[in-house]
Amino acid sequence: MSSKTLKIGILEGDDIGHEVVPAAVEVAKAAARRHNLSIDWLPLPIGRKALDTHGSTMPDGTLETLSTLDGWILGPIGHRAYPRVPGAINPHPILRKHFNLFANVRPTRSYPDIGCLHDNVDLIIVRENNEGFQPDRNVVAGSGEFRPTEDVTISVRVITRAGSYRVAKAALELARHRRKHLTFVHKDTVFKLGCGMFVEECRRAAQEYPDVLVDDVIVDTFAMRLVKDPQSFDVVVTTNMFGDILSDEAAGLVGGLGMAPGLCIGEGNIAMAQATHGSAPDIAGKGIANPYAMIESTRMLFDWLGHARDVPEAVAAAASMERATTQALMDPASRTGDIRGHGGTEVMTRAIVRGIEAETRAVA
Repeated sequence: MSSKTLKIGILEGDDIGHEVVPAAVEVAKAAARRHNLSIDWLPLPIGRKALDTHGSTMPDGTLETLSTLDGWILGPIGHRAYPRVPGAINPHPILRKHFNLFANVRPTRSYPDIGCLHDNVDLIIVRENNEGFQPDRNVVAGSGEFRPTEDVTISVRVITRAGSYRVAKAALELARHRRKHLTFVHKDTVFKLGCGMFVEECRRAAQEYPDVLVDDVIVDTFAMRLVKDPQSFDVVVTTNMFGDILSDEAAGLVGGLGMAPGLCIGEGNIAMAQATHGSAPDIAGKGIANPYAMIESTRMLFDWLGHARDVPEAVAAAASMERATTQALMDPASRTGDIRGHGGTEVMTRAIVRGIEAETRAVA
């Protein structure tokens, strides 16, 4: 067995989270067995089920327990459907702020025959996660959005030098280990102070990475180029709201939000696997949800923890997950319907697990 045991939490979330998170865990367990990776899995309550059983969508003790772990898998949260009662809060911003998960890493990759608009797309959008326009996370107390009169609403955008610099550093580190190209996206032609500060800090951070080619693109131009020539980008870093919108646009190029994984990372070598898509209550329980985004998010968690905590077995397990997922996506019988397949959640999950187990037999 591995010389180190990873402690990973399982938080299923809401709706299709109860389907795609177990799928991701099943695949992860197969990869861990394949590479003798020791993992302590710890299920924790969160979301609507936690509200019904514990009186809160973020029960007492959950944050404290998470702080003892190496990372966790968070399923989609259907907070918009929560009843307006005490304890029914959105756990997302709490987790991000409490653990200072300041960088949201969102890859976009095209695969053959699944309905991608472009071939050979392989880029990562790194979204600043804890400030910007989002009012649930850009101030310490209160809200960054308020209404002084019935006819006026004010939204405050918060940009800091520290926040901009650290997310730029995270993106530069990624670029250094990929194709050594970073693009920072902004609108300093209009937001001269806010985006201007973000640009200044990106350029300051870039001075420490002379091996990385750095350029910048205005956000509206980038939105157009992302549709026309996404292959020209490698790693992209941008502010919170821009990153939120652009990563969904990028997902549309490669099959939709079912193909949009994500990893939230921060200081202290803690990471959270979190797919970009929502909880999709309209298809929950039907067995048709695409598990790719959650499985790939979990693969990213393994890879990141393996490097951050010096656990080579985790890196190897992530590589096996990637190979088996790529193989499964080649077969329409193994894919879900949203990506031109004929299978469901369980069929796709089992196909990926079989791919990992086939590696084990080949080695034996």
